[in-house]
Amino acid sequence: MWCASCLASACAGCTCNLCASALSAISRRSARLAYCGLFAASLVLSFLMRQFATPLLKQIPWINTFDYTQPDEWFQMNAVLRVSLGNFLFFAIFALMMIGVKDQNDRRDAWHHGGWIAKIVVWVVLIVLMFCVPNVVITIYEVLSKFGSGLFLLVQVVMLLDFTNNWNDSWIEKDEQKWEIALLVVTVVCYLSTFAFSGLLFTWFNPSGHDCGLNVFFITMTIILAFAFAIIALHPQVNGSVMTASVISVYCAYLCYTSLSSEPDDYACNGLHRHSKQVSMSALILGMLTTVLSVVYSAVRAGSSTTFLSPPSSPRSAMLLTGWTSAASDSSELMDVGWTTVWVRICTEWATAALYIWTLGKRNTANIGHIVLNLGS
Repeated sequence: MWCASCLASACAGCTCNLCASALSAISRRSARLAYCGLFAASLVLSFLMRQFATPLLKQIPWINTFDYTQPDEWFQMNAVLRVSLGNFLFFAIFALMMIGVKDQNDRRDAWHHGGWIAKIVVWVVLIVLMFCVPNVVITIYEVLSKFGSGLFLLVQVVMLLDFTNNWNDSWIEKDEQKWEIALLVVTVVCYLSTFAFSGLLFTWFNPSGHDCGLNVFFITMTIILAFAFAIIALHPQVNGSVMTASVISVYCAYLCYTSLSSEPDDYACNGLHRHSKQVSMSALILGMLTTVLSVVYSAVRAGSSTTFLSPPSSPRSAMLLTGWTSAASDSSELMDVGWTTVWVRICTEWATAALYIWTLGKRNTANIGHIVLNLGS
C-alpha cells in the first residue's frame, strides 16, 4: 500500500514537471501559437458544452429561471455563450495589459511569454465564473458578439487575400518553369472546381417544380464574380494574378454553398434537407477549421504587433455554434441553420469580392498585409 502511494505521488510529480517543462518550452518558442492553442481549446470546449451540458444547466437555478419549460436549444446556446464570454475576457484582459508594449525590454513582455500554468488556471477560472453570472449578462454579450463576429469574418477574408497573394508572389519570385507550371495547374484546378461546384449548386438548390429565384440569383452572382475576377486581374493597368483570382473564386463558391445549405430544413428549395444534420455538422466543422487556421495565420503574420489583426478571442466561435440566432428564439436543433446565417454568409461572399477587387488596385504600391494594417491604424 505504501509503495503504491509513493509510486502514485512520484507519477503525479513527474507529470506536473513534464507539463511545466512543455509549457515553458512552448512559451520560449512561440507564445503566439500557445495562445492559438487556448483559442482552439475554447472551440472544442464550446462544442462539448453545447452537446452535453444541457442537463447540468437545467439544475442551476440562476440559469434555469423560467416558469415554463425552455427548449434544450436555449440551454445549448447559453452554454456556448458562457464559454465564449470567459474566453473573450481572458484574451481581452491580456490585450489591455499589453497596451503600449513596444519591445522585449518592457517588463510586461515577460507576462506575455511566461507564466503559462497561471494563465491556464486563470482561463479555466474565468470560464467557470461565467456560469455563475445571471442570464442578462449573457444576453448583452450575445448582442455584442454578433457585431464582433461580423468584423472577424471580414478579418478572415483579409487573411485569405494576404495568404493567396503571398503564395502567388513567392512562386513567381522563384522564376523557374516548374513553378510557373504549378501556378497554371493551381489556377486551372481552382476555376474548374468553381464552375463544377456551381453546377452542383444549381442541382441541389434549384429543384424542378419550385420557384427558387433567390437561390438562382445567389449562384449566378457567384459565377459572374468568378469571371469578373479573372477579367480584372488580367487588365494591363492592374497588378493582379489569375491564380489569386481563381482561389478567391473557389472561396466565394464555398461561401455560396454554406449560405444555401444553411437555409431552413422546411424550405422547398433546399435540396439537401434530407441530409440537413450531416450538412449542418460538416459546415460547422469546416467553419471551425477555417476560423482556427485564420487565427493561427494572423498570429504568425501579425505576431507581436499592436494592430487589430493580433488574435485575441473571436466571438465568431459563439456564432458558429449558435447559428447567429438568438438564445431567446425558437430555433431548430441544427447548428448554423436559419435565414440570418444565410444572409450573413452571402453578404460575406459579396464583401470578399468587393475587398478583393479594391485591393487589386492597391497592390501597385503595397501588399495586402500593409493595406490592412493601414486600415486598422
